[in-house]
Amino acid sequence: MARLFVVRHGNTFDAGDVVTRVGGRTDLPLSSSGRNQAEALAAHFAETRFTAALASPLERTRATARKILGTRTDAPALLIRSFLREIDYGPDENQPEEAVIARLGVAALAAWDEDATPPEGWIVDPPAICAGWAALLKEIGTLDGDANILVVTSNGTARFLPDLLDAARDEMDRKLKTGAWGEIEVTSAGAKIKAWNKRP
Repeated sequence: MARLFVVRHGNTFDAGDVVTRVGGRTDLPLSSSGRNQAEALAAHFAETRFTAALASPLERTRATARKILGTRTDAPALLIRSFLREIDYGPDENQPEEAVIARLGVAALAAWDEDATPPEGWIVDPPAICAGWAALLKEIGTLDGDANILVVTSNGTARFLPDLLDAARDEMDRKLKTGAWGEIEVTSAGAKIKAWNKRP
């Protein structure tokens, strides 16, 4: 079976920074702690030979992927897939969490975290994101059984993947933490989660 490693990019804020909701319209680089997370991911995956590597168009995902791939001379070229781009938080883009909670309320954010139900005003197309993941899983299912695929994306996009897998979604946290990864076993018959939200 092939293995899909889904990685969330490293931090874009450091301790003491004003943390805001950063979506697909805001192309922030990795922060100092985010670069450290990328280094830790690179060390963790140093012995893994990737057959293919994908990332979103955003710098934070590309930088994380490049760091992971940079440990090996046989690394594949990094390919960009637009469906992996972070969602657009609409009026909450670049707003501090207190302001987002004040506008939406705790219940709306809980529905996003637990069921991936987009809050009012956020620009997100769940069927399109799921279709992107489904197409990728189908493609991976045709690959050699020893294939390892790296995907670096954002939390808003990664949270829809569990809905397409042979796993009990209620048993896992949808949110993929910064600098964390999940491992998916993929065959032509389907896909299942082997690990989720792991950090080096």
